[in-house]
Amino acid sequence: FCQRKNLSISFTSPINNSLQSKNNKKLTMVELATPSENQAEVILIGCGCPLRGMGWYHAVQMLGNECPSAKLCHIVEPWFLGGGADGPGGPEFAEFQKKSEEEHGVQFHKSVADLPPVAEGVKRLALISGRTVDNPRLLSEAISAGCSVVYLEKPGAPTVEQLREMKLEASDANVQICMGYNKNVCKYVRKAREFAAQIPGSHVTFVSNNTYEPTAESLGECFERNAEGMLKNMAIHELALLASFYDVTVDNIASVVVDKEFSSCQTLKGPSGKEWTDFDKVKFTIKTKTGKEVSVQADRCGGDTSYAMVSDEDGKELFRHSMPDEEDRANVAVLEAKYPGAMPYFFSQDPDYVTVKERVAKLCATGEEAKDIATIDIAIAALSVAEYLTPLMKEELA
Repeated sequence: FCQRKNLSISFTSPINNSLQSKNNKKLTMVELATPSENQAEVILIGCGCPLRGMGWYHAVQMLGNECPSAKLCHIVEPWFLGGGADGPGGPEFAEFQKKSEEEHGVQFHKSVADLPPVAEGVKRLALISGRTVDNPRLLSEAISAGCSVVYLEKPGAPTVEQLREMKLEASDANVQICMGYNKNVCKYVRKAREFAAQIPGSHVTFVSNNTYEPTAESLGECFERNAEGMLKNMAIHELALLASFYDVTVDNIASVVVDKEFSSCQTLKGPSGKEWTDFDKVKFTIKTKTGKEVSVQADRCGGDTSYAMVSDEDGKELFRHSMPDEEDRANVAVLEAKYPGAMPYFFSQDPDYVTVKERVAKLCATGEEAKDIATIDIAIAALSVAEYLTPLMKEELA
């Protein structure tokens, strides 16, 4: 694990129990992490393994003061503080915990129930970055722990019905839910939308690529590990863009045209020997009843560059902006050197993760609107569209 250096962290509340080193010499103590007046007290639920878990990357960004409105005070990690402590990743997590406690005053807990009560005047934010199947329960626990805003990683829940139940529960408790759909704030999305707005009759295509090998073995493993399917996983970010900026909902879809030449649906065996049917690549265009039109292209074997393209009425490409671009690649190189061995996608999307967290934290701390951040309604719309499109397009490609 590589720790960020030259951090400037301030604390206001004294620590009560001295941490001991292995030789029982007292360590130099820092005070418990507490938020300032204009910061949210962040509870990270689901850290995961250093260099591998998305929660871990959220943590190092906040500990590096990259999100000024977010103060990481508590980390809840049931697995590595429980049954996974001695397994793969356990020692790495223990080292991360030790550094975070000693250098930043972060408190670690095995469950949300172990969190202390919210201090008077403090605004508490839960950042839930665990397994999707656990999110409904973790939302309930976060509400009980006094969180006024909850940041949920995509897609939020396994089913639309569960998302709707979660929305109702949060609404009844006067708790806001924001979604970690970071492509909503991506530079390449913003630039394509701005360019298209200047060209009457133009058409936007959002392209999402990944780096699987185009083999039955590689794709079969992918299909099994992402059993919810491409549209609920890899392409759910694009469906959130459609719901956020193009009014795409199931009820507002007028037509769906599948590009059969590009698209491919296969049935492959996963590592378990079980067969899975999913798209390895797909392209489709949606027209809405309110007159908007937009396309999505997703390819599991398309490479490491995603982009947004604007074309004219005749289909001629007018504009393209990619992620990562040259500026992003320079940042990626710095982060690769700082965190060798970490998941590559952390680095290409690093600025967007910061933007989403900062806007959600500022919403929690000050009430300022979280501009372009997806809501639970967008999550419901995106997952509903995924459930609607999947059988329709599988039938088209059969």
